[in-house]
Amino acid sequence: MHSIPVTFPGSAGHMLSGRLEMPPDGEAVGGAVIAHCFTCSSTLTAVVQVARALARERLAVLRFDFTGLGESEGEFSQHHFSACVEDLASAAQFMEARGFPVRLLVGHSLGGTAALAAAKSIPSLAAVATVASPFDPWHAARMFGDSLEQIERTGEAQVEIAGKPFRVTRELLEDLRGARMEEAIHGLRLPLLVLHSPADQTVDIGNATKIWMAARHPKSFVSLDDADHLLTRKADAQYAGRVIAAWASRWLPEPPEPTMDELAGEGRVVTVTPGGTFRTEIAAGRHVFVADEPVAVGGADAGPTPYDLLMAALGTCTGMTLKAYAERKAWPLEEVTVRLTHGKVHGVDEVQCADREARVDRIEREIRIEGDRLTPDQRDRLLEIADRCPVHRTLEAGVFVETMEMREDAAADV
Repeated sequence: MHSIPVTFPGSAGHMLSGRLEMPPDGEAVGGAVIAHCFTCSSTLTAVVQVARALARERLAVLRFDFTGLGESEGEFSQHHFSACVEDLASAAQFMEARGFPVRLLVGHSLGGTAALAAAKSIPSLAAVATVASPFDPWHAARMFGDSLEQIERTGEAQVEIAGKPFRVTRELLEDLRGARMEEAIHGLRLPLLVLHSPADQTVDIGNATKIWMAARHPKSFVSLDDADHLLTRKADAQYAGRVIAAWASRWLPEPPEPTMDELAGEGRVVTVTPGGTFRTEIAAGRHVFVADEPVAVGGADAGPTPYDLLMAALGTCTGMTLKAYAERKAWPLEEVTVRLTHGKVHGVDEVQCADREARVDRIEREIRIEGDRLTPDQRDRLLEIADRCPVHRTLEAGVFVETMEMREDAAADV
């Protein structure tokens, strides 16, 4: 995934910091913005995983830090709920200016509540999703604990939240009280997805029920099982990301049909492997998917291995070749199943391999040909044709791979 650091002016004039997650091939069909929780930042696991999942759906995804949090300018005392709502509108304007009108708004915890309130100010918006979000912004005031009385009495107090000190003012409390979320949610008039865990100890699932009841259809609810509030387990965050991406795809624009020039340039594949992981994003034409390594060798088993993909290429090419040949001959071929196994074997003789201990790659290919009306001669002929599939011929002939450093202008397009 290609991640670009960005800054843009927030509602109060402070520069807000974030990252723009782009699809592996750099071609986006629209934009999305993700809002983090009250005292978190855009590096929260849940935010990062959702952003990556949406980028695989060909969205340009902005995750950013609200005023006074993370790497953004300003003071936390200026971090009012209404300011978050306005910052989301500013983020959408930034994305629009970059050519990525925001189609999807996603918010975690209080960021989801802010997303519901900000939706009406983003004309291009097509759908909204919330994760572990409170129905009432005042819920965030619980984090101030015994300091609430002091804030009300003196106008401010230093509050420790998750081990960090924050200066909280009476204005922030009044801002939290002033939100009218039932009206905002009922007036949303956009598809809404609500994700929440019954085990959430920070924002109980009753909040999801209130959001759901206030919203109009189309609306959907997904239970996050035993996930905690921050989705600290990576598997929970990845699951939420995949669900949101799949749900949102119904309301996202279709990728444009390829032009003749693009078709002429067919064969371009882009892969991106971030540091610290084997997980690799793959863009092949209009298609985006993932490869990985097994857990046993340090991967996360999030996708097929490189050799799995190699065998898949041979298997699919075999089936397509037999199907095309049978159609040309008007033979009653119904289905082709190819099972492949890759391994290393010792060189069979000195001609093939001078080093008797060396090993060579071997792929075993088993083919099942289905078609009750096929004759034995036709079946034998189809098995012969399997060796003529283009990928088979490429593998047998060998491939010359030329390696060069990617130009800066080309890298910018990835």
